[in-house]
Formats: sequence, C-alpha cells, structure tokens
Amino acid sequence: MIQLYFLSILCNAVAGYVLFTYTDDITREKPKFSINNPTFYLVLGIISGVTGILKLLSPLESRAIIFGDLIPAAGGIIAGIILIFGIYRQDISKTGLEKLAANLLVLRKSIGIGLIIIAIVHFMFGELFFL
Repeated sequence: MIQLYFLSILCNAVAGYVLFTYTDDITREKPKFSINNPTFYLVLGIISGVTGILKLLSPLESRAIIFGDLIPAAGGIIAGIILIFGIYRQDISKTGLEKLAANLLVLRKSIGIGLIIIAIVHFMFGELFFL
C-alpha cells in the first residue's frame, strides 16, 4: 500500500524531528497546539508504532522487501516506543518497555537524526534494493 509507505515516511520524519529537538521542560498547561505538548508525543508515538507494525505486515511490492521495509518499520517502532514510554512517562514502577525507552532516550538526538535520514532516503529511493 502506497499510503502506508507515505505514512511511514511522514511519521519517521516528524518523530525524528521531535526526538532531535526534545527538551525536558514540557509544560502541561498549554491551551493551544504546540509541538512540545505531551499529548502530541503520545499520539505521534502511537501512530509511529502502529505504522511500523503495519509496514512489517504489509510490505510494498518490490524486490527490496527486507531492506526497503524492515529499516523504516523498525525505525517507526523504535520511535513509537521512545515517544510513548520514554518522553510521555509517569513516575511509576518501570516495566521492561519503559526501561528500554529510558535507555534509548539517552541516544534520542542520534536516533532522531537517523530517523530523518531514513525518511529522506526512503522517500527518494524507495524502490532500490538496499534501502
């Protein structure tokens, strides 16, 4: 599905930007839309994770099934885990995914740049074998 292909590119690019520019000073009382809103992080994390899982389940019909779909799908799933359990976290007991997300949150700028690069390369060269 070409719509899922585009949604994967869009989610990876936006999640990469959010992870790269993330700061810890989130104010929870903003009345209007802001990219530093924790609800935006939650929704983006859910959409990125679901898109990554769906991209694994329905690959684009090309010869690059493993490299063309696996890397962007894995990026979307990792972005979803970080955004849901890492950035939008409560101070409660840590489960396995929350510990994973807390460890990945240390590398959030590198992961953010990697997601942006994955999105750009996947958009420009979607049918090539090693993408």
